[in-house]
Amino acid sequence: MTDTTEQTPALDPEDRKIITLARSARARNGVAEGAAVRDETGRTYVAGTVDLDSLKLSALQTAVAMAVASGAQSLEAAAVVTAAEEPAEADRAAVRDLGGPGTPVLLAGPDGTVRLTVRAG
Repeated sequence: MTDTTEQTPALDPEDRKIITLARSARARNGVAEGAAVRDETGRTYVAGTVDLDSLKLSALQTAVAMAVASGAQSLEAAAVVTAAEEPAEADRAAVRDLGGPGTPVLLAGPDGTVRLTVRAG
């Protein structure tokens, strides 16, 4: 993933917003991860990890699915709040499928501090 990792620049307010939403979803639902995505119109979709016997989705996969189900055509950005060191490849693939390879995926720790930004591609 070295060619797609970037030094995290100062966040714009819209990126800070999706991180805050992702963090809130994680805390509110008591799940391992919270995620939020912003579509091409600026709408946001927020989700937590789904861990059922019959269905397992990461928070980011769930947020992307919610965007698709709501009619989003593309993504501007995605954020995941997790204890993991980097976004899972399956998460990046879901973002890439809807937003394209250049879509930024912000990874923040449970405290909301952005640890890194990667491109979905």
